[in-house]
Amino acid sequence: MEKLIVKQAYTGEILSELQMHDNTQVQNMLSTAYALHKTGRLPKIQRIEILQKLADLVDGEREDFARLIANEGGKPIRDARVEVARSISGIRIAIIELDNIKGKKIPMDYTSAGAGHKAHTILEAIGVVVAVSAFNHPLNLAIHQVIPAIASGCPVIIKPAILTPLCTLRLAELIQKAGLPVGWMQVALLNNENAEKLVIDSRVAFFSFIGSAKVGWDLKSKLAPGTRCALEHGGVAPLIFDEYADEEGFVSGVVKASMYHSGQVCVSVQRIYVPEKRAQDLAQKIANIAAKQIVGDAINEDSDLGPLISAKETDRIEFWVDEAIVSGAQLMTGGKRINAVSYEPTVLLNPPKDAKISIQEVFGPVVCIYGYKILDDAIKQANSLGFSFQSAIFSDNAQRAMEIAEKLEASAVMINDYTTFRVDWMPFAGRKCSGYGIGGIGYTMRDMLEHKMIVIKNELRVLFDS
Repeated sequence: MEKLIVKQAYTGEILSELQMHDNTQVQNMLSTAYALHKTGRLPKIQRIEILQKLADLVDGEREDFARLIANEGGKPIRDARVEVARSISGIRIAIIELDNIKGKKIPMDYTSAGAGHKAHTILEAIGVVVAVSAFNHPLNLAIHQVIPAIASGCPVIIKPAILTPLCTLRLAELIQKAGLPVGWMQVALLNNENAEKLVIDSRVAFFSFIGSAKVGWDLKSKLAPGTRCALEHGGVAPLIFDEYADEEGFVSGVVKASMYHSGQVCVSVQRIYVPEKRAQDLAQKIANIAAKQIVGDAINEDSDLGPLISAKETDRIEFWVDEAIVSGAQLMTGGKRINAVSYEPTVLLNPPKDAKISIQEVFGPVVCIYGYKILDDAIKQANSLGFSFQSAIFSDNAQRAMEIAEKLEASAVMINDYTTFRVDWMPFAGRKCSGYGIGGIGYTMRDMLEHKMIVIKNELRVLFDS
């Protein structure tokens, strides 16, 4: 049987040796989940009690989870603690949303055709949920995919990222300890071939994917007829800087927004558009702060940036930055590999608009500044790619900021805040190649429920009205 060796992200030390699941086990997982769905979902009060206990259990292991996130995923320990806090909140948000998501009464008196009828909808669990998750938030992404399924009453099978499975495995143990019966949540450790067999099986009712656009769109094309899905990919997040008085605050914040988790965030600030006459100065100020960031082992309290997820990714980032510099980008700071899995915080000024660093998601500690002559040029460039996720504007002119926001092609526009802003109950989605469907705890719960309309005719209405 194939082994999975999980390593510490920075040192390469072995954290755990696990057994991968084979196709026979995949089929057994699906059979178990499908049979449980057919028995009917757990009562709402039981689901709420499980989630309440789970929130407390995760809270009791805050520091253990934070250290696990830092070790297996390379997120700096200070940021890992924030991820754990978000995860606990996410569980509690699902409990709140259970009371917000209801069926509704359907008016039947718009025309005479509806006369004598009464109608309403009820919500039913959609069925087996299969989730494929990403490495960059190993606990919180599992929360966003698994907890809505549990809250909605759906059996769920999750395949965590192969490099970061430990948080999901521990979460599964705590979910069972919280009282969820065996089989309602299962963790599948799979290679790509068996993962695909899991995803495209006809027993899957809903597919949740967080990861690369290439893989997500390919899997969507292979889903069984009737399987619904939500895909969350990445972006090349643009930020337009207009006229903004608190320049010092902006510069300090934009370094965090672009370098957080070494830029391995789907809405990390990547492209900053600045008035041409200010571009050099602002780029230098950003570079001055970026250069002070401490890169090291994520478990160290003083590390601002941890490692990248693999040496292969570091190779790619190194190639993209070198290509941009050779093609004319001005290197303001960084631009060098530190070791096999670490890269310096890097600021580039005016890289070519057709360079890989300008048109593809870098997913690394690199931010690019571009000078613009007129705002419409900046907007045009911000909208020029096939990716469309979150974007941002910094301006003290409220009317102008709103006009720019209306022109930007994005699922969300932040005014005087960064593209990385998110609370877990808001809609979170990509447009174009950046995704399909809407994320966010409550929105995902709605995706995992189906409406059934009940129509009552004539005399039987009296029984329901009495």
